[in-house]
Amino acid sequence: MSITDQALREAREVDLLTGAEAGDMLGAALTSMGTVRSWTVHSVHHRPGAGVTVGYTVQVEAPGYGSVSDEYICATTGRVTQGPSENLVRIDGPDGIVVHVWRHPHDPELPALSLACESGSMSRFLGQRVKLELLSYRPTRRGVLRVNYSDGSRAFAKVVRPAHAHSLVKRHTMLVDAGIPAPRVLRNTPDGLILISAGHGEPLANLLSRGMGQSTDQVLDSLLSVLNRLPQQATGLTRRPAWSERADHYANAATTVIPQHRTRIEMLAFGVNHLMANSDPGPVVATHGDFYEANVLMDPQTSTVSALIDVDSLGPGHRVDDLGCLLGHISVLPYLAPRSYPHVHTELLRWTELCEQVVDPVALMARCAGVTLSLIAGARREGGGEWLSDAEGRLAAAEQWLARGYGHLARRTRQASGH
Repeated sequence: MSITDQALREAREVDLLTGAEAGDMLGAALTSMGTVRSWTVHSVHHRPGAGVTVGYTVQVEAPGYGSVSDEYICATTGRVTQGPSENLVRIDGPDGIVVHVWRHPHDPELPALSLACESGSMSRFLGQRVKLELLSYRPTRRGVLRVNYSDGSRAFAKVVRPAHAHSLVKRHTMLVDAGIPAPRVLRNTPDGLILISAGHGEPLANLLSRGMGQSTDQVLDSLLSVLNRLPQQATGLTRRPAWSERADHYANAATTVIPQHRTRIEMLAFGVNHLMANSDPGPVVATHGDFYEANVLMDPQTSTVSALIDVDSLGPGHRVDDLGCLLGHISVLPYLAPRSYPHVHTELLRWTELCEQVVDPVALMARCAGVTLSLIAGARREGGGEWLSDAEGRLAAAEQWLARGYGHLARRTRQASGH
């Protein structure tokens, strides 16, 4: 299937799972639970090339007694390895689209999620009373919960696919053994539950929100220092493609969200590919793989990195990939929460100029544009809100990165020709 055909199919899948047809699908899937009285789309997860998953808040009236319960239901067009069961219903939809439906927390790809989401079960598992807070859930991919102990301490439970558990434990251990400030693995199970220690400090996003003032350069120096200290042995881990390497796929995802800007998005993807092909990414080094403001904890007193979290993507790559991820993510913050990040524009420009001295600026701008492109589809939020202006702002930010990259490339070309 071509990328264009795939994009059209996935657009149809989004329509199916978010439009009026979803109500009939949910009614058919939840027959054993009762009658669907109301439903609302809560979240949309579109992974280019891997299907569409939607989370719903659903009111179900039980048969007989008529009691009504609020349920969180998920449906996906993505690949599911488990067969139908009492917790997993298969729906053969229109146009050959197969949909699998389940009730949270009975995720077919995350067998440990049911344990991790039930306070009594987790208390017995850990041998002491705990309270749980679900922080994030990406259906079929992972869940993250805060585990609060009765003595006031806390840890975090990450639930991943069983096949990925060993590699995640290995990454955490590798970083800790190398002296990198990263969470320690406290316990883990073969079915994908990993309990890790809490990192100290506050998210880099907080510093960006308050403004870093005279410590702007110092913070960036600390970020570069911890990246350069990542263990060399991480280059032997499985490499995951950088976002900019999948520009065409992310362009298709963006087009499903803001189809009125298809031409701009296609030109953006073309430009990212062009800059990627005409720049030097530098040597292969150990990279964090998802290096942005939410995954870096800082000591606010010293303006230094106190912890790296979310290390699932640690592995081989290029330093420019991590820097592009960082700058690209920061560039969308003013559109995501305009009032919260009044200082970002000035500080982002300073960091950009400094990073352009560390890596090939053309390669950096390609990554910044590619990462920002990958974030456009995520601007869509259900339940109202000004998500359209957010998505369009992200598109504009990606175009600005691209224009800066073309400026660098043009100057390089003139210098090479002696003009």
